[in-house]
Amino acid sequence: MIAKELLNPKSIVICGASSDIHKPGGKSLKNLLESPFKGQIYAVNPKETEVQGVKCYAKVDDLPQVDCALLCIAAKFCAQTVDVLAKEKGCKGFIIISAGFSEESHEGAEIEKHIVDTINSVGGSLIGPNCTGFLNVNYAGCFDTPIPPLDPKGVDFITGSGATAVFIKEYGMSNGLKFNSVWAVGNSAQLGIEDVLEHLDETFDPEKSSHVIMLYMEKIGDPQRLLKHSRSLINKGCHIAAIKSGGSAAGSRAASSHTGALATNDAAVDALFRKAGIVRCHNRQELTTVCGVFMHPEIKGKRCAVITHAGGPAVMLTDVLSNGGMEVPPLKDHPASPALLEKLFGGSSVGNPIDFLATGTAEQLGYIIDTVENEYDEIDFSVVIFGSPGLFSNKEVYDLLDQKMKTCKKPIFPVLPSIINVKDEIEDFIAKGRINFPEECVLGNAICKVYHTPKPQPEHVELPQIDVARIRRTIDRCKDGYMEIADYNELLDAAGISRKKSIEVSKKEDALAFAKEVGCSKDVPLVMKVVGPLHKSDVGGVTLNVKDLDTVSKEFDRLMAIKDTYAVEIYPMLEGTDVYIGAIKDPKFGHQVFFGLGGIFIEVLKDVQSALAPITADEAKEMLKQLKGYKILQGVRGQEGVNLDLYADQIARVSALVQAAPEIAEMDLNPLLGNPRYVTAVDARIRIEK
Repeated sequence: MIAKELLNPKSIVICGASSDIHKPGGKSLKNLLESPFKGQIYAVNPKETEVQGVKCYAKVDDLPQVDCALLCIAAKFCAQTVDVLAKEKGCKGFIIISAGFSEESHEGAEIEKHIVDTINSVGGSLIGPNCTGFLNVNYAGCFDTPIPPLDPKGVDFITGSGATAVFIKEYGMSNGLKFNSVWAVGNSAQLGIEDVLEHLDETFDPEKSSHVIMLYMEKIGDPQRLLKHSRSLINKGCHIAAIKSGGSAAGSRAASSHTGALATNDAAVDALFRKAGIVRCHNRQELTTVCGVFMHPEIKGKRCAVITHAGGPAVMLTDVLSNGGMEVPPLKDHPASPALLEKLFGGSSVGNPIDFLATGTAEQLGYIIDTVENEYDEIDFSVVIFGSPGLFSNKEVYDLLDQKMKTCKKPIFPVLPSIINVKDEIEDFIAKGRINFPEECVLGNAICKVYHTPKPQPEHVELPQIDVARIRRTIDRCKDGYMEIADYNELLDAAGISRKKSIEVSKKEDALAFAKEVGCSKDVPLVMKVVGPLHKSDVGGVTLNVKDLDTVSKEFDRLMAIKDTYAVEIYPMLEGTDVYIGAIKDPKFGHQVFFGLGGIFIEVLKDVQSALAPITADEAKEMLKQLKGYKILQGVRGQEGVNLDLYADQIARVSALVQAAPEIAEMDLNPLLGNPRYVTAVDARIRIEK
């Protein structure tokens, strides 16, 4: 639990306070003095007796008891200062602005550890070090500006980067976004993003708490805690949008399997956010726009009315919404449209976009919004685009828009693009508590993301029944590294994963005996593959359509002569569409399960979905619909499709297998051959790492 002395202190000291507001100690004091804080403020600076009208103490030893401290002093002085404050002055809230700790050197890390140990010993809480600070509706404990409008219903913003937070706040504030709190956790020496989320989760009050959380993170320290508390908050009625940066560089790795090559850090983040129900964003503009969408009533359906007095922006928005999976239904032939059209100037259109021309009035906009609200049942929400060429004021229009947004049940999103021509009118609109979306396409993309981000997956799910005892016996007897065919076949059978029935032979007579046993012929062709080489196709180690014993004999000799081959695998040939299932274990994220089109296409197209285990068959089936090649799985141009129920079940069984055997480091089932009758693995690789 985060100490109340950090969240709502009765007294605060600025260590390193200054009269120079261009220094962190001076700016922190100025921000605090101008904030809503009504408690006692102290300052410490050995060179001053008074700073910005506040009595200044020479050292912390001279202070009375104090709840919270902001440290703006050199790192080398911080440990001793914290010792005195925590052990002698009853201080439990700490915000360390100073840099020079674990981010800089080993010595700095040692100082940081000492500070954390001291604060933990008194049950205190620490923001930082190396941060811009913390602010909420009670006080501003930060040195940066701007200080955003603070509102209990505003956004809770948690960030790992103080400088980035400044830019995000600036963009959001310029469009009317309000904040409830800003947590710039810096080095996260004690409190990190996951800890703050846990606090927000455990203290959530549906009446008093913010319902929108914004995250900026460059690392995810504890994915499982992030998942747990994000899922819990969203299920309580919160919305969460997040940027996780740095994925491309962190994701590069040398991999020995197809799954390893796909399993970048970024893919794991995508899977985590999807399971949690977090809307993933990739830049400041998108992040603040998504949070702005969250500040409006929830969109209940995908059908939009585009209301505009300018054709171009409406067309661009329509394209973005349509391409993003939303709908802009035609309204020209609706029974209510003729009456609406009569109330508009000649040349207007009610086809959707509803264009009431550059000369359109506030009164006409009111007619349109009322018709959308009361007559157009096929509309779920609307976007109103209204700027100005600079010839007249838009105040009357924006006042009407504000009133309609108060009374209409269908969400209305305002796009007010003339940020120079009608700057004053937009500021007046924002002052009413509204948010402006100045760019229609950015808004359109944000709406698509919000609508299509799935709800959190349940914490506890029912997976297929598998033979866990048999799986454990197999895992326990195997050594680290890639499993032998017989061993991984044992695992697949125990998990109920359909596989080809094959034999691994190192003698020609055994190959011929198996071919005779299964009736090798043109009706029962065989497949022969090398055992040993990593990528069999690359070395010419796969032979298909073996239809007679003479070919079995010749191909056995050829395959055994390939470098690194120590045996030949033989099995009756199956048919169907190549699909794929893989899994990989991440030390932090746990197991990711991948699935999509298989065979050689996995390398070329990389058309896969991924999810964090556990994953149910229903979840897998929904995600399969997101594949670009989904129509191939359904069957096209006379080709048989894949039994999607069976495929989804096999995905869920792989998920259950890695849950039962966490020692599985990498796993490839590629390909599985799928048709309406079966989905069967014809090749597998499983690597154990105990």
